[in-house]
Amino acid sequence: MEPHEQITISEYQLSANSFREGTWNHDVSQNREALVAAMPKNPGKILDLGCGPGRDLVAFKELGYEVVGLDATPAFVEMARSVSGCEVWQQCFESLDLPPETFDGVFANASLIHVPRSASLVVLKQLWATLVPGGAIVMSVARGEGEGYTQRPTGNRYITLWEYETLASELERAGFEILERYYRPPGLPRQEQSWLVVTGQKILSTRPSQS
Repeated sequence: MEPHEQITISEYQLSANSFREGTWNHDVSQNREALVAAMPKNPGKILDLGCGPGRDLVAFKELGYEVVGLDATPAFVEMARSVSGCEVWQQCFESLDLPPETFDGVFANASLIHVPRSASLVVLKQLWATLVPGGAIVMSVARGEGEGYTQRPTGNRYITLWEYETLASELERAGFEILERYYRPPGLPRQEQSWLVVTGQKILSTRPSQS
């Protein structure tokens, strides 16, 4: 485990209950619907990458999808398993162990923001490999430039900020075609929309770049 991963996971472990209370009622149905619309099979199999306490596991399961969670924070893994009844894997993003060509969709909602830019291509290639041909990924990331630690009362989280041009380029290098992008929260001026959401599809005729 990398030092920045250990620091981030430790903070989430300490703030797990307050994080669950503060985020459980966030409406990210727009992001879930974007993934479902791009998947090659419905209902299909979804990997909720960075599932946290399990909110979206529950939502996808109620819609009839087979969904597997993945999170590095022990408290979140326990919470997500308990509330959803789904299989939840405890793994770090930078040391993923995923089965090949298994999932129709990967839901990465505000999770890959914790991966440094230098490691993002490797992680995206692993997600490409675990998707079936034509499988889809939805990434929600915090907008901006730069990366580093953000301070919180219970510790620090490592955050990487992205804008569309740099994120799209990284997804394309990993073997994805960009299908859609939009900004959140909806209804605000662009400069006040602090989240970028990108939908990508695993291209059937290409392999990820070797660079």
